Amino acid sequence: MLALVHFTKRHPWLTNVAIYGSLFASADVVQQKLSKGPEEVIDFRQTAKVGLVGFCFHANFNFFWLRAIERVFPGSSPLNVIRKVACDQLMAAPVTISAFYTGLSILDGEEDIFKNLREKFWPTYKTGVICWTFFQTINFSLVPPFVRTAYIGVCAFLWTTFLCYVRNRDIDEVTSKLLQALPKVKHKTAPDMVPESKDGSTK
Repeated sequence: MLALVHFTKRHPWLTNVAIYGSLFASADVVQQKLSKGPEEVIDFRQTAKVGLVGFCFHANFNFFWLRAIERVFPGSSPLNVIRKVACDQLMAAPVTISAFYTGLSILDGEEDIFKNLREKFWPTYKTGVICWTFFQTINFSLVPPFVRTAYIGVCAFLWTTFLCYVRNRDIDEVTSKLLQALPKVKHKTAPDMVPESKDGSTK
């Protein structure tokens, strides 16, 4: 473990990008295993495309973005953590979501490479704000800067599994299923809220 930490400190770009890109590609395999039937085989060509987008863009973007934002707002004070999380969601999130949908549309040879982006950007972004605000608060508060891209890779593994699932389905259907999965609150009248009659008895 210590050897890995030392190697990461000596070669932060190589280690972080390798971990991030590998987890990015693995997320597509997991998504396919969960969504396909037991007799269906994994489409490794699609996984390779997801991995290519992850290695070439997302891993490198996050590595340099996290280093830049740390220079602007150094340390883990509560105020700087809030600033970094806000900047990440307002600036980096739209870029990475757009790169994911557009990049895969280009690799798939789709005629309209912006179709998925137009249809799914806002639902994806709104969901991402909830998830990544939590992930990045932990990241900027507790995780050492030299392994932050690797940590984000672990978070991105979960997030990319969701993105791969959403990309291949109707966004309204996915949103509907998410809403149905939320617990429904049943409002009941509490015993002490039952109105009393004038003679003091409950009705």
